[in-house]
Amino acid sequence: MTEQFLEKFESINSENLHLYFITRVLKPNIKKTAKILDKYDFEIYQVDIDREIASHLYKISIKQLEYVSKKQLDVTEYEAITDDTRQIFTYDSTNKAMSFLDIVENKLKNKSKIPKVNNLTEIVNSQELWAYSVGFFDSDNDWIYSFRKILKSKVAVDEYTNKKKKIFGTFRTKFNTESNKLEVLKGETINLDERIDCIYFEKIFYIFQKTQFEQITGLTEEFKEHAETIANELIATEMFEGMDLLKKQIQETPAIHKKLVRLKKINNYQNLNKESLDKMIKIAERYGGKLKMGNGKIVIETENDIDLTIKVLVDFYKTGEFSGKPYGTFSGKELTAQK
Repeated sequence: MTEQFLEKFESINSENLHLYFITRVLKPNIKKTAKILDKYDFEIYQVDIDREIASHLYKISIKQLEYVSKKQLDVTEYEAITDDTRQIFTYDSTNKAMSFLDIVENKLKNKSKIPKVNNLTEIVNSQELWAYSVGFFDSDNDWIYSFRKILKSKVAVDEYTNKKKKIFGTFRTKFNTESNKLEVLKGETINLDERIDCIYFEKIFYIFQKTQFEQITGLTEEFKEHAETIANELIATEMFEGMDLLKKQIQETPAIHKKLVRLKKINNYQNLNKESLDKMIKIAERYGGKLKMGNGKIVIETENDIDLTIKVLVDFYKTGEFSGKPYGTFSGKELTAQK
């Protein structure tokens, strides 16, 4: 797969590329109680660049693909939780509902309607600079887009004034190697990292940096909302006591979000009964843990209780068919055994 992309990129003229800035903006008249995923729209702007920058962005893409190709990384379908992140993940955007897809499915297809950046400060003051994209097209007019998350620390704009107070930007300098002087660097600046987080081609995202891809597309925030829903569903089973601690942890510990999303996919918490709880306690004991029962419910008193409960429900504990050895992992794909 990477070899095919590499061949395609190598056949592209480095001047046949476009740079875009993507911003995230709060929707107008949005309620404070609205879900995070309903609060934002994504906007896109085209940026005029010179040949040197175009050549640099082109070389970044080639360099990334050569590195991935050399490593011969496995290509696998995207999962929220995986044991090995040194893979290329594929994410099919077909029938997916996320605000970011409006960028690739609609706005990038209508390039004549994409506004150009004239004043970066003006945009940054009203919107959140979210990511940048490089669009490439070949002789067949096939478009490929790469994406990279923009960190706030990578952006610097000039000082500006609003009606209430003056806000100062960073005083930026550069060392001129020709004059051997430190000079003031005027204007708006943004650092373009020498990495690609993902590539989009024919409705498929090819993901090189999993965490950044999740941030760009909003999956990170989606995980949190799913986690809150799953917590309510666990409470509704009336089989757990002390679940306020789980809700608190969801707000404070992002690492738990994906675990709960995984639990939703496994769906082992439906139709729990006394026998199920007894089984949970025995499994926990088998691997050195302890779940407590009280009034016919699993009692949650500590974060360790939450972790252990999720591990048991999500089939964290697994046994190798051949070796018979026990393993612990949140990932895994359900298989159908042959007779």
